[in-house]
Amino acid sequence: MVSKAYLTPNQAASLLMVSPATLRVWTEKGLLKAQVTAGGHRRFLAAELERFQRELQPGRVVAGEGGETGAEGERRILIVDDDAALTRYLSALLGTREGVTVVAAQDGFMAGQLVHTFRPDTLLLDLMMPGLDGFSVCRQIKADPATRHLRVIAITGYPSPENVDRILEVGGDACLSKPLDEALLLARLGLDGEVL
Repeated sequence: MVSKAYLTPNQAASLLMVSPATLRVWTEKGLLKAQVTAGGHRRFLAAELERFQRELQPGRVVAGEGGETGAEGERRILIVDDDAALTRYLSALLGTREGVTVVAAQDGFMAGQLVHTFRPDTLLLDLMMPGLDGFSVCRQIKADPATRHLRVIAITGYPSPENVDRILEVGGDACLSKPLDEALLLARLGLDGEVL
């Protein structure tokens, strides 16, 4: 997986495709073990990250206070966007909310894998990505009986009437324009007013 024995929190978060805030919650809950340096900084063994990644099973709550899968208030959000800065921003914004676990994918192919392993209840899906675009990802998700229940909120820098109509036609639940209106996004996700 990685060649370095120890990783910093930022390196570990990047490797697991989560925000550093989510990584901190996992560590504080004892789900992910960290070593502490003499200076008080956390470091993560590569072998521990590999163990955690293998054992991160669908349905396991890894952040927040949700309890079992489907427990009231628990949310699993998959962010699918090739814009790394936006993904980091959204991971930090959403990952610090109580009962929310956030994972990010940088393309449609990775999203397809994570839909089945991470089992999100909501996707924040960029429409314009290289390779497999958001329209195709949404169409595949909604065509599969195992995933058609997932809520898909499209995000795009090109909110033309044609793009909005097209994503809604293939099963998207909403389409928000970039730059994102934070209050509108949180309202659409049902997270407005919920901060740790």
